Amino acid sequence: MGKLKSIPPRPAGPVSMDDHARDNLRFIRETMERAGSFTAVPGWGGVAMGITALGAAVIASRQSSPMAWLAAWTGEAFVAITIAVWTTYSKAREAGSAILSGPGRRFVYAFAPPLFVGALLTLVLARMGFTTIIPGIWLLLYGTGVVTGGAFSIRAVPLMGLCFMVLGAVATLCPVRWGDVFLAAGFGGLHIIFGAVIARKYGG
Repeated sequence: MGKLKSIPPRPAGPVSMDDHARDNLRFIRETMERAGSFTAVPGWGGVAMGITALGAAVIASRQSSPMAWLAAWTGEAFVAITIAVWTTYSKAREAGSAILSGPGRRFVYAFAPPLFVGALLTLVLARMGFTTIIPGIWLLLYGTGVVTGGAFSIRAVPLMGLCFMVLGAVATLCPVRWGDVFLAAGFGGLHIIFGAVIARKYGG
């Protein structure tokens, strides 16, 4: 009995021009989005900032005077800035990109003004003795900076900023004794959650 001859597979049909064009456009669009976005936002740095903020909330809640409370959170601000700068620099260096490139520069320009306003308002309110309303203002202005800066970054960043703004708005309407709870939820919880998301999806 003769051997059965195997039937060679039929060659795949040619790719249509429309599919080829769509693939090219998708590649171009994704490349332009990456080139125009600041991608060095540190995920693990955000997690670290969140952990130190939780510690600061515990320390601040045990202070007996408004100035000591403010000093505890001011110290945390400097720690968080140090973590953010170092981890952002490290992530940018690993990716072979400059922090103050076009997207990075736009991110800083959009992010910095609300933080400057927050620092100025903090000084004014502290001098007037209105420290109890500071937590809501911090959350609102930090969230504003993250939203405006996030317009030049990855999608998770402006979403995190909106969450900070919502939390800040709620904080301004709640009893002032809950201030440390809201600060812990924002600078602690939101940083940890979104930091983990950014680290997982965008590499560190």
